[in-house]
Amino acid sequence: MPFSEAFALFVKFFFLLTPPFVISVFLSVTKDCTPQEKSAMAIKLTLVIILVSLILLVGGGYIFDLFGITLEAFRIGTGALLFLTAISLVQGDSSNVKVTASPASLVVVPLAIPVTLGPASIGALLVYGGDLKFGLPLLIAFISITLAIVCVGILLWMSSFIEKAIGKSGLVVLSKLTGLILSALSCQMIFEGISKFITMAINASKAVGG
Repeated sequence: MPFSEAFALFVKFFFLLTPPFVISVFLSVTKDCTPQEKSAMAIKLTLVIILVSLILLVGGGYIFDLFGITLEAFRIGTGALLFLTAISLVQGDSSNVKVTASPASLVVVPLAIPVTLGPASIGALLVYGGDLKFGLPLLIAFISITLAIVCVGILLWMSSFIEKAIGKSGLVVLSKLTGLILSALSCQMIFEGISKFITMAINASKAVGG
């Protein structure tokens, strides 16, 4: 995987994690926490997401083989889920989150899953994992994804400063902009899935005809 593709993967996954939305939820969950507690939760959340991402990235191909799902079909389904996520970001206000448990107990669920790693980003990880071979390409992809997660973790660690700088309304605007970018990414994934599915069907018909 060349550097340009690795950087493109970093940018794509950074937006897939929807940082403005995650920051808004994180601030709502940790509103009664001390700065030290917020920092500890941000670090723990980052580590959890990296671990889950590694499992999904490595296990993507095995999951497809186990359930007999083609990569193209999963790519189209993931694109559809991502488009729904984009719509919710553009239309909704992510700052209204009710917390009924202690913030520390919410790091894995729901902060890590499904707030940060939602169905769309989980699907994207499975697609990336199923599309890459073991070895250097998979390692570079994991490094790119890890760097994106670390950047989101740094933003969470600085969430209090970000909120003071741009306010909740600023986070809502950024969420909507992120939604627009995700809508374009989702369409691209759907188009790629359909295009590859059609190519496979044409090649299969040629093979049968020949």
